[in-house]
Amino acid sequence: MAIEQAEKALTPSEYITHHLTFNSQPVGDGSFWMLNYDSFIMSVLLGVVVMGLIWWVARGATAGVPSKGQAFVELIFSFVDDQVKNIFHGNRHSFIAPTALTVFLWVLAMNAMDFLPVDVMHHFVYAPLGLEHWRSVPTSDINTTFALALAVWFLMIFFSIKVKGFGGWIHELFYTPFGTKFWVLPLNFLFNLIEYVSKPLSHSLRLFGNMYAGEVIFLLLGMWAATGISGTIFGAILGAGWSIFHILIVALQAFIFMMLTVVYLSMAHESH
Repeated sequence: MAIEQAEKALTPSEYITHHLTFNSQPVGDGSFWMLNYDSFIMSVLLGVVVMGLIWWVARGATAGVPSKGQAFVELIFSFVDDQVKNIFHGNRHSFIAPTALTVFLWVLAMNAMDFLPVDVMHHFVYAPLGLEHWRSVPTSDINTTFALALAVWFLMIFFSIKVKGFGGWIHELFYTPFGTKFWVLPLNFLFNLIEYVSKPLSHSLRLFGNMYAGEVIFLLLGMWAATGISGTIFGAILGAGWSIFHILIVALQAFIFMMLTVVYLSMAHESH
């Protein structure tokens, strides 16, 4: 009751701030790092759940008539494999295709948490657990999306060095794309440096921006629904419409993040 009265007294800006505040704890003395426990726990939990479900279905797979679950998983496997095959022309099944599948399903599951009604989750799940703040959507946290993008970035550098050798990778940094003349070497390095820096930035910010915006819109619609009968009616109608549209955003952003991962890893296996 105290929690409900406190929330009723919140102004619109306080309401949004309350639902967009992370459950954070300082790491060490807190002068540099803060750990968002909600993003970290939800990311790990969803990863375990998604991979566990895939493992469970694969464990019970048969060569005969597949079950509905097996057919659905095989459909996803085939879809991801076809996308990878169109971009990566090496041995995709050794690492690239499994990585693409993991990224797609994991990001899709994290994005889908945006469909959880924030007030319902707060009243019936988080508040009884003593959690004043809890963000359910890990991909609406820039730290999560940037960590995913950095992981792909390090893999890209790793495969570049593995395929071309360290000397070949350095040679590519300084001698492409403008040629081998001495006076263009700084330009080549600057161009490649900008490319290397922009990849994780664009990779992470695109996903974060879409999911954060979607979360804010759901909160705004929720506030409108609390203004009265007319607000409840129009808020429900617009909320339903936005939810349907957001299904496309959730799936599309997971697909784009997966495709960029495949593209970056494929570029690492190729020379300019």
